[in-house]
Amino acid sequence: MLTRIVFLAASFWLLLGIAPALAALKIAVTDLSYEEKVQEYFRSVSVDYRHARKGGRRGETELQYDEQEGTRVFIERGELHKFTADIKGELLRAGYQVVQGRPFAMKAQEKLFDIIARIKQGYYKGAHYVLFGTISSLEFREESSPIAGTARTFSESLSLELVVEFSLINTKTYEVVAAFSAMGEGSDVRLRESAAARVHLSRGKAIAEAAKSIAQESVRQMHGQLTGASPQEMPV
Repeated sequence: MLTRIVFLAASFWLLLGIAPALAALKIAVTDLSYEEKVQEYFRSVSVDYRHARKGGRRGETELQYDEQEGTRVFIERGELHKFTADIKGELLRAGYQVVQGRPFAMKAQEKLFDIIARIKQGYYKGAHYVLFGTISSLEFREESSPIAGTARTFSESLSLELVVEFSLINTKTYEVVAAFSAMGEGSDVRLRESAAARVHLSRGKAIAEAAKSIAQESVRQMHGQLTGASPQEMPV
């Protein structure tokens, strides 16, 4: 009877495409970090009136005028919170265990990419590994094109392409045990019946599709590197 139970358990994990040892892994997923260079134009004008007194009487008024303009360049760092729920769901569906990490304190933006420091500070207690993602590219595109064979119908589309660099880090040894890039895509397409007509394209739909897409791709690649299997062998 015991042999049959062991056999059935092993068959269950084989059907999932994941070994029992991997199924016991507890993984925390960080929000996706980003860093970008931001340029902004500025123009400032200041005017100061000063009254000079002569012999106890108000004299001439002096006007001081200062004008400055230019471009400020600074680095903006932060996290996107819209994509990790799908990654966690995909990990659970694949048979892994997911640990909820502590939200990162954004006051220390210079520490945003220091994932080792965050592990040491106890942000991911109970996790064997942390899946840390950094956005390398995020691009929305809007396109309009006429439908062949029609005189006035146009196809309007809004698409999102997202590329993320992932590292899977051991919380005890700080070793990177898997590293890969994953791309997610999403879109919303509507028909416009005339050049003057307006359509509302949903950014939410494009984001939701991209989130699901990148979740599936990232877990496939992570699983493949942990098991030595091809990412395409990950069950869908």
